[in-house]
Amino acid sequence: MFLADVIGSVVSPVQIPHLDGRTLLLLRPVQPAGAPTAKTRIGVDIVGAGPGDRVLVIDEGNSGRQLLAAPGAPIKTIVSAIVDEIEVGGERIYDHRRRPELLPRSEA
Repeated sequence: MFLADVIGSVVSPVQIPHLDGRTLLLLRPVQPAGAPTAKTRIGVDIVGAGPGDRVLVIDEGNSGRQLLAAPGAPIKTIVSAIVDEIEVGGERIYDHRRRPELLPRSEA
């Protein structure tokens, strides 16, 4: 598992049947505080995440196939949760409610 920021969506006119109707998201793996850690990748969304969300990603094929109930699907990376906040050592280092685009203009 890893944390990632959703930076966009991916549209493909040709898909495998297991992905019909599924949303594909462009993911940037990050450290808890938000620094990028690895190359960008694509994941299948099962939670309704969108650009700007920090998410928890499962990057293991068997888990992904079980979550989608698709035993033969060629699936590896699944967005499994939207992160509300992250706390490390008693300090809140991420809070989705404090993202600049969600704050009233007077607080941004």
